[in-house]
Amino acid sequence: MAGQTVIVSGLNPAAILQSTIGGAPPSTAENGHTRKVVPMSKDALQDFMVSIITQKLQDEKQPFYVLDLGEVVSLMDQWNNALPNIRPFYAVKCNPEPSFLSMLSALGSNFDCASRAEIEYVLSLGISPDRIVFANPCKPESDIIYAAKVGVNLTTYDSEEEVYKIRKHHPKSELLLRIKPMDDANARCPMGPKYGALPEEVEPLLRAAHTARITVSGVSFHIGSGDADSNAYLGAIAAAKEVFQTAARFGMSKMTILDIGGGFTSGHQFTTAATAVKSALSQHFHDEPELTIIAEPGRFFAETAFTLGTTIIGKRVRGELREYWINDGLYGSMNCVLYDHATVTATALACVSNRSNVNCGGSKTFPSTVFGPTCDALDTVLRDYQLPELQVNDWLVFPNMGAYTKAAGSNFNGFNTSAIVTHLAYAYPS
Repeated sequence: MAGQTVIVSGLNPAAILQSTIGGAPPSTAENGHTRKVVPMSKDALQDFMVSIITQKLQDEKQPFYVLDLGEVVSLMDQWNNALPNIRPFYAVKCNPEPSFLSMLSALGSNFDCASRAEIEYVLSLGISPDRIVFANPCKPESDIIYAAKVGVNLTTYDSEEEVYKIRKHHPKSELLLRIKPMDDANARCPMGPKYGALPEEVEPLLRAAHTARITVSGVSFHIGSGDADSNAYLGAIAAAKEVFQTAARFGMSKMTILDIGGGFTSGHQFTTAATAVKSALSQHFHDEPELTIIAEPGRFFAETAFTLGTTIIGKRVRGELREYWINDGLYGSMNCVLYDHATVTATALACVSNRSNVNCGGSKTFPSTVFGPTCDALDTVLRDYQLPELQVNDWLVFPNMGAYTKAAGSNFNGFNTSAIVTHLAYAYPS
């Protein structure tokens, strides 16, 4: 951890959040000097995880997450630098960890909620309802009634039936017409087959809302989640402009909101996506100076901020093949393999069998299979994956485990993976 100091708290998330952000830009101050919070280095993260394992988990070796708050700060900086005029509404379904949501809120993010439960969760953190978009085009009537009660007054729709429900239960709500992007087939999880109005449906849907005297404030779309083609933003933004023009021809109230949805992934894809988005906005919305542009990023903020640690609870050797069982799996944190079509990677922490070289640097590796703890053969995390020789009570660490992991875990076979503890950490240059 040379060159870094790591501040951690596993017991008092509020205190560490306060020390990280303090109601001001994310930094810490000492002797009058400001120290910017930064992501933890790979070595610092490893040392921190080893300290948790050796100091806190000697008896009950339960899986745990590390949330790197410095990574969250860095990602928000990247967003603000690349897309300064686009307000992020974080997609709560991606990862609803409360400390993570509180951090995003303090950094200025708003929130995309898809259900009453998500709205309740966000409001319980002290976040104002005017910072929520109810971004589900098909909602139960009970959820619409709840949104009206608590003051969540912006939602999406893509059918006439939704207009009728909103007219009946929440007529003061403003609407965003969700349209189907023409090019979302390359996304890992395309949204188009389920949501979004077709071009020929736009005019009837606008007229339905107008007749119901409900304000349509803008347009939304979603190009799909995970590995989405950034060029899809070009066509989707052009199509959104056509909806704005159609509404103007009908004499409807001027639209003021464009919701460009999600599909952002940190790294090179984000750089490419931001370039495409800015190009399309400049081409099609240059004449809309009062336009509010929002987005619904999920994995962009969540994925790389979380690292998962798991214990090896069983082992079998068959020739050169090594088979390991760990205490988390596809029915828990690795459900992203099933629900999000994710590809996970793992590194070894031989905290028991090789304490002098815990990451097993230079050690021989073997083709390995990693199973989750349940009795279902489907619960297989990795196949033919190269790992060093490990023993029971050693650990496997899985990076980039923040997207669609904790949100969908179950208690299958009695393994309570939804209760995994998250340890908070951040770093600053020393």
